[in-house]
Amino acid sequence: MVLKLCKHYGPFVGHIGDEAFHDFPSPQALAGKGVETHLRELGFGYRARYIAETARILSEDKPEGWLESLANPENPGWLQPRMAFDATEAPTYKNSHEQLLLLTGVGPKVADCVCLMGLGWGEAVPVDTHMWQIAQRDYNFGKGKAKTKTFSKVMYDSVGDHFRTTWGPQAGWAHSVLFTANLKSFSAQAAAQSEDTDVKIKVEEKEQITSEPSSRERSSKRKTTALETVKIEQHVEVEPARNTRRKTRSQA
Repeated sequence: MVLKLCKHYGPFVGHIGDEAFHDFPSPQALAGKGVETHLRELGFGYRARYIAETARILSEDKPEGWLESLANPENPGWLQPRMAFDATEAPTYKNSHEQLLLLTGVGPKVADCVCLMGLGWGEAVPVDTHMWQIAQRDYNFGKGKAKTKTFSKVMYDSVGDHFRTTWGPQAGWAHSVLFTANLKSFSAQAAAQSEDTDVKIKVEEKEQITSEPSSRERSSKRKTTALETVKIEQHVEVEPARNTRRKTRSQA
């Protein structure tokens, strides 16, 4: 979908071989007439209305630099805040999150995804039912309390706060690792790699055992060496004695 947005609405960047590349479109480019209908034709489904309406709000209703003003000023590598209008206070993660919720079709998880991956707020934790299960299963979330099947906004905030308490200001990126590791395709790949490693270790151990002499062989080798040493010593002591007796007889 991102590729389709860039291809049909983003400014042209250049060619690599026969392939053309486009930048991500501006809100103004997605706010024009007929955008929603076209996006539906491209397969965006229900998202088409949300994209077109949010683009219109950003380009027409919000002051210039509004989205940039929600960025984390302590992360210079991300979207830089531009105070093109009077801001009453410095941006915070919580404030940025709440402001994004005012946009059409933006819920808590999408707002946190934007905060984490677009605005530089490392403590933003996009929570869904999978992360809720991980929190309960592996991080003692809700231990000792009555379990509930309702995943409300209050529950969403509680799970995020629990992970922020556990991991600190980079909780969002720690969450990304856990989320990926919990995917079935990734788990199967990791398990296969683990099995390959175990087999390799066992083969190396077998080769090492085969190449090294057994304890019985080492013991037998030591005995053989000891006997050879005794024979050599006996030979050195006996020879001079025989020569002496022969000399004595010849003198007599």
